[in-house]
Amino acid sequence: MGERESGPEVLIVAGSESDRPVVEKAEKVLREAGVAYELEIASAHRTPDRVAELARGAEGRGVRVVIAAAGLAAALPGVMAAHSKLPVIGLPVAAGALRGVDALLAIAQMPPGVPVAAVGIDAGANAAHLALRILGRSE
Repeated sequence: MGERESGPEVLIVAGSESDRPVVEKAEKVLREAGVAYELEIASAHRTPDRVAELARGAEGRGVRVVIAAAGLAAALPGVMAAHSKLPVIGLPVAAGALRGVDALLAIAQMPPGVPVAAVGIDAGANAAHLALRILGRSE
């Protein structure tokens, strides 16, 4: 998983193992760009302490951008942003009756002071491309 000596530049957090096919698109783009990343599975609802720990510790490990993938209520990106000053990219996953529209809206409607960027539903590649631009990497 593309690690460099001082740690990953991008942290990808997926809310569930079932989100893996969507985040694999992001992993592919980051690998091809030679960017070190790390993938963690952690849920804002099922493992909230783990999510907070990941968010709080990311910057100290060299992470510069977070991609947070979640479906349904999609609380994960907002929780990551609430516990970190790093840029967070919310990646809505098509799930449930609304097929990701609820996740997209949850990500896009963060309260003031908790900014989260949003990409399209299941747009893992675009999440990685946005992370590359935040890192100042051109393709």
